Amino acid sequence: MKTVLSRRAWLLLLVFLGCADEPASTSDAEAALARALAPPESVTNPGKLVHVLVALCDNRYQGIVPVPERIGNGDDPANNLYWGAAFGVKTFFKKSPDWTLVSTTRKPGPAILERCVFKHRSKSVYLIADAYRGREIRQTTIDFLQFAAGRDVEEIELPSGPKLNAGGAADLIAYVGHDGLMDFSVTAPSGTGSADRSAIILACASKPYFADLLRRTGARPLLWTTNLMAPEAYVLKSALDGWIAGEDGEAVRKRAAEAYNRYQKCGLSSANRLFATGW
Repeated sequence: MKTVLSRRAWLLLLVFLGCADEPASTSDAEAALARALAPPESVTNPGKLVHVLVALCDNRYQGIVPVPERIGNGDDPANNLYWGAAFGVKTFFKKSPDWTLVSTTRKPGPAILERCVFKHRSKSVYLIADAYRGREIRQTTIDFLQFAAGRDVEEIELPSGPKLNAGGAADLIAYVGHDGLMDFSVTAPSGTGSADRSAIILACASKPYFADLLRRTGARPLLWTTNLMAPEAYVLKSALDGWIAGEDGEAVRKRAAEAYNRYQKCGLSSANRLFATGW
């Protein structure tokens, strides 16, 4: 037999469980009950938000073909191939006429050496880019999957302007760097909530290596790769241009391929085969 509790009984149960204080009136009881049974408040941002996780290139701690020592030191973001070099995320976006650098923070977390926050000059879009120490590539991958699943929301305060909710509250999560899944295994959490999160994975053969994990997170693959590639920032920038303009995945993929061919001179046909969108 199904038992139906009265409003008062529900409230007493909440008090017993430590979820509410003893109310002073019936109206207080109703308000307390409504608060207790209401779903969690959604986390919002002042516009669209992109969170980019960069695993700094590291000759010593990553299974990569070694690059020149100056740009392959995973403890030196200023000169790193994927961050401070000409086509690194920080340098490329800092020089872009479409973005302005809002803030730079040193060591915002144990595995992160530097964080940059950019604001789009004409659209209400923020970009948070984190430079992870090269040896922390496994943690970078784990954090990316956590964010893709809508978890680990982090509030970021800017020197001036609104607070931003990053991590799992971002609309688009991107990974840039070596495909560490070629060297180690991780597990992925299941997605939370119903938010429409998208993901970009700029790493070698990211689609075959990340597919099962990303599917579990619930995020939608906006752009990833089918073969070896150089995960440089011009691809990310071109993909974001399309995403900000509201283009579909295929249009974003074409933008990425065109940018890659422009800089790599690999042939447009090869570039088109390199990038994929969706499942």
